[in-house]
Amino acid sequence: MRNKRSIDYGLLAEIFEDGVAARRHLLELGFSGNTLAAKCRPGGGWTRLFLGVYLLTGGAPSRRQLVRGALLRAGPLTSLTGLEAARRYGVRRLPADHRIHVLVPHGRRIASQGSMLVERSNRPWDGTLIDGFPVVTLARALIDAARKERGLDVVRALIADAVQRQLCSPEALAEELRDLRLAGTHLPRRVLDEVNDGVRSAAEAWSRSLIHRSTLPNPQWNVMIKSSVGEQLAVVDGWWDDVGLAWQIDSVEFHLMPDDYARTMAQHSTLLANGVMTVHTIPSRLKHDPAGVIDELRGAYRSAAQRPRPDVSATLWRPI
Repeated sequence: MRNKRSIDYGLLAEIFEDGVAARRHLLELGFSGNTLAAKCRPGGGWTRLFLGVYLLTGGAPSRRQLVRGALLRAGPLTSLTGLEAARRYGVRRLPADHRIHVLVPHGRRIASQGSMLVERSNRPWDGTLIDGFPVVTLARALIDAARKERGLDVVRALIADAVQRQLCSPEALAEELRDLRLAGTHLPRRVLDEVNDGVRSAAEAWSRSLIHRSTLPNPQWNVMIKSSVGEQLAVVDGWWDDVGLAWQIDSVEFHLMPDDYARTMAQHSTLLANGVMTVHTIPSRLKHDPAGVIDELRGAYRSAAQRPRPDVSATLWRPI
């Protein structure tokens, strides 16, 4: 019997997905509460992940095992949302918050604990399976994540990353925000306004705010410039079409596509050869020297206005 019991324990982890089991399922197999408690004591071989959820392989859990445990603890009809769901969709610009955000039906009595953040909702949700885990739609995940954040630039980064890389559309985000009673949506609503205006990075959003505080006319954001023969010259961050003035925010960190910075540098000469004056600004100056940036832009705008407009065309550039 001792050997049989040993074999049973050795094979038990293979019965359950990711080696994680809920108390109720183990009791159904005939284990007693005393046995479960003993197995979670030092040297017992199991690890308690959450209340009533056990890692049957023992030791430190992997991220996948923690997620599985949170879903088991939260119960049926639970889905991942927030940052954990966004991460599984491939969103990269996420804050350093490793809590597992789960969405449960309204009225379920379960509390957040440890690394598990529980949110009850009476709003129905759609979802899918990713890597064997139920997740809400990416739009729902992003808005749920943004509602928990207080930093505007954090919200800008995660939403802009998803839109820039065509993981989620602005229309889908707007649909999630149609419920005006939804609490904590001030920041995502503001960011969505920026995205709809063409802004695709945090630094561009700073630029947009800076221009709104100045007497300069509003430029268009993220614009494709073409030569007189239709050759694509560059995508510029800001564009004053009336005078043919371009504005580039030069930073690897704040552009969301990895090749943007190198492309910006290469395109500067091409724009100049076609008569387009370009102002280059690093993001830190938008925060620390806004008056100096505005003075440079005013001077460049006046100079551009005194010259014939370059023979180029400009169209809004939108990845979606």
